[in-house]
Amino acid sequence: MSPFLGEVIGTMLLILLGDGVVANVVLNRTKGSNAGWIVITTAWAMAVFVGAFSVASVSGAHLNPAVTIGLATAGNWGTTFFRSWADVPLYIIAQFIGAFIGAVLVYLAYFQFWGETPDKGAKLAVFSTGPAIRNPVWNLVTEIIGTFTLLFGIFTIKGATMTPAASGGSPYNLGLGALGIIPVAFLVWAIGMSLGGPTGYAINPARDLGPRIAHFVLPIPGKGDSDWSYAWIPVVGPIIGAVIAALLYVALGKF
Repeated sequence: MSPFLGEVIGTMLLILLGDGVVANVVLNRTKGSNAGWIVITTAWAMAVFVGAFSVASVSGAHLNPAVTIGLATAGNWGTTFFRSWADVPLYIIAQFIGAFIGAVLVYLAYFQFWGETPDKGAKLAVFSTGPAIRNPVWNLVTEIIGTFTLLFGIFTIKGATMTPAASGGSPYNLGLGALGIIPVAFLVWAIGMSLGGPTGYAINPARDLGPRIAHFVLPIPGKGDSDWSYAWIPVVGPIIGAVIAALLYVALGKF
């Protein structure tokens, strides 16, 4: 499998399970309706683990343009599949494709429930994030802080070296690491519970924009608009946060 396809599949699994739990919680008449924030944040953490573990040995399992840009900024290259800035656009394109496909699969899985849910905001929330209090400046700051935490955490988690199996890596440094992926999933879980309240913690441009495009094009009954005026925040904020984390990591000597 090529790294491009690996990123497509890994991001698809991430969104299928991540957006899937939101659908289960916010749509009417599902078995998980109104299950709450803890269920959503827990399942998103598990979605990160499943998506990353599935393709870590194929692409390094970035699954997130902010992660890809952050690693490139820090010069944290793999030795086989992620080698230079020339690989960055391919990774990002693959991530957006995977995110879109994952969102379409969620739409199909919950096909019977869109018409049962009159709340347009709930339908959009399945696909993309939105602010609890709309303020572009502070919403952007929240996404920057959340993604900074994600990237700096990834850089500092022992075993998260992005080293491919082909270079002789052990299960401790395979992609994000067979063991390294677990603390990254816990990191995402903690970010969701601690920092997710203001904006829904996109911390991933593909996670937000890919499914938002799916919401725009899919024939969802009574779906409303896709809130394009907000869409730039979960794209720009995570990239800024990732770059800041990478620059700080380099300034501290890549400890």
